[in-house]
Amino acid sequence: MKLISQFFLIITALILLIWQVPQWYNFLTMKPINTPFALYSCVIGDFLSIGYDEEIGLIRRDQSGNNYTQEETDSILPTFYVRQLMADERFPKSIMGHPVTSREIQYTNFSYRVSASDINAPHIPLYFLMESKSGRVDLKMPDDVFRITKKGIEFVVMSDNSIDSEKSGKYTEKMKAAGFFFPARYIAGNPSTQKEYDEGFLILDNTGKLFHLKQVNGEPYIHNIPLPEGMEAKYLFVTEFQDRKMLGFITDSDNGFYVLHNGSYQIIKTGIQSYNPEKDELSIFGNMFDWTVCLERPDGDEYYALDSKSYSLIKSLKYDAADNSVKGLNFTSGLDKYVKPRF
Repeated sequence: MKLISQFFLIITALILLIWQVPQWYNFLTMKPINTPFALYSCVIGDFLSIGYDEEIGLIRRDQSGNNYTQEETDSILPTFYVRQLMADERFPKSIMGHPVTSREIQYTNFSYRVSASDINAPHIPLYFLMESKSGRVDLKMPDDVFRITKKGIEFVVMSDNSIDSEKSGKYTEKMKAAGFFFPARYIAGNPSTQKEYDEGFLILDNTGKLFHLKQVNGEPYIHNIPLPEGMEAKYLFVTEFQDRKMLGFITDSDNGFYVLHNGSYQIIKTGIQSYNPEKDELSIFGNMFDWTVCLERPDGDEYYALDSKSYSLIKSLKYDAADNSVKGLNFTSGLDKYVKPRF
């Protein structure tokens, strides 16, 4: 028994050494990585990189090597620094020859971020369906949750865990009538009251068809959204931005990135070459003229400037990543939220 205890003690110590020694070495030898942050400027037609240099300090530089002061940067990125320009009474009357107001800019501005760990993390298949037209300014969480099974959609009353058979049957029949085949492959929504309005859920049924589900005046709303020919949708993202132009984003099996318009349900492919939600970190800073899309990948950060109307590619930029990863045994990863041994 003593030998067995000693054996397990030695094994445990070896595992701890394999895990900790690379961590200690990396901590002692790590050098700071100063990867710049970039935003596309429609004013200069180029990316403006904002980063830090140990000798110079904070730098603001375009891709031609021109440096700018903070005040110049405010004017070069008027949609990003709109509040500062308003405070300085320097907000322009027009941008790119288009008359604008600060209110219009703020209304159409948006930012969006999703990480691979959000996609790969475990999810409980219970969802909140809020009322989309309550007539109130503040959204309210429902008293029930829904799940989608092989038989249909079920609404579970949270107070006693009972099934609301009447509501479940009504929604199930409505979904079947719209051509929905149970169960669901993928369900996406933003079940939060910290937003201005609710657009419900985007759902892929068991055959891969795309549907929009929400509750309107207490009644089910379900719409079958036609996909472009040959497109196989894989991941869905509901956006619910202030201007209500978009309903969400979609990726397909080939890692194409699409925009889904609200109301018309038009699906438009963007100029981004490839986006894999399971491995990449996505950030978007959008305005009425253009979007700056950043994809953080293991080999570096890729920036794309997209036209805000056609979503076509205007310009791209890439920063190669310095290899600062810890080799050896790890228990966590930036790609998911599981704790398990990884080599």
